[in-house]
Amino acid sequence: MTEVDQAAPANAPVKPAGAGGPLGRLGEVRHLGLVAALVLLAIVGVVTRPENFATSSNLVSILALASTIGVITVGMTFVIIGGGIDLSVGAVMALASVWATTLATQAYGPVVMIVCAVVVGTGAGLLSGFLIAYGRMVAFIATLAMMVAGRGLAQRMSNQRTQLVQPDNSMIVDLSTTRVLGLPLLVYVFALVVLVGWLVLNRTTFGRRTYAVGGNPEAARLAGINVRRHTLMLYALSGLCCGIAAVLIMARTTTGSSTHGDLYELDAIAAVIIGGTLLTGGRGTIIGSILGLLIFTVITNLFILNGLNTADQLVAKGVIIVAAVLLQRRSLKSAT
Repeated sequence: MTEVDQAAPANAPVKPAGAGGPLGRLGEVRHLGLVAALVLLAIVGVVTRPENFATSSNLVSILALASTIGVITVGMTFVIIGGGIDLSVGAVMALASVWATTLATQAYGPVVMIVCAVVVGTGAGLLSGFLIAYGRMVAFIATLAMMVAGRGLAQRMSNQRTQLVQPDNSMIVDLSTTRVLGLPLLVYVFALVVLVGWLVLNRTTFGRRTYAVGGNPEAARLAGINVRRHTLMLYALSGLCCGIAAVLIMARTTTGSSTHGDLYELDAIAAVIIGGTLLTGGRGTIIGSILGLLIFTVITNLFILNGLNTADQLVAKGVIIVAAVLLQRRSLKSAT
């Protein structure tokens, strides 16, 4: 019997979607709805831009773009299910990419660059987690501060210039240019992160504790879970995902820049919300978040193919986020 199970009689934590009951069935229905939305968007793409949308190059571009934000979305899903929020993911990814592409770092080769990006991302996540868990700062404020400081530090390190990945470090570029079964390697890295995230969330004690901490922190504490330490680990995990995403964006753009990841935090949070994860914590799925991300990415692709500008894209994304939250509230009322 796990620690969460022991607390169930008095303070039962919310179970994961798909674990049974009305909330679980609601999660399954939502997944089907997201798949239907994706199919509908694909039909719109084929009808409006038949010569561009359904081409192999465009579909690969969609997956490549989704890969970078998708890795961040996996980390964001853990944080939000655990009852938090992380506004710093885009800035941390930019900082990690800049740090890894400094000439001093590149002199030691691609492996050092990759390790550097991952260490910087994880370190930034640990700092945010420490401020929240042990400094008792509100997550919104702590990660907002990290977002501002991280972006500023990236600008200072790069002198606001784009830093190129040197030709000697082609192993990183190979992630984007080398294809297996028609797909770039970075797409497989994204798929691996999703698989590991799903396994950790659904098949490990860490995952069960994440649901418990997000659903009812006090019950989790009474069950013997070290809530502070677990919160620290959740933000470190989010930072780790930012570091991996930095490697992917270096591969895709062959650069490190302080502008990388601009507004990625909003895209990741929106994807998690559309995927059915409660902003109050305690319920959500990796699969739902990835489906939400794919919907967002396909919509962006359709806007670009049809010549709509960035402002229109932002308005459309805002409307979708509001609609998703309203639908979430209505669905929860119906299920309870």
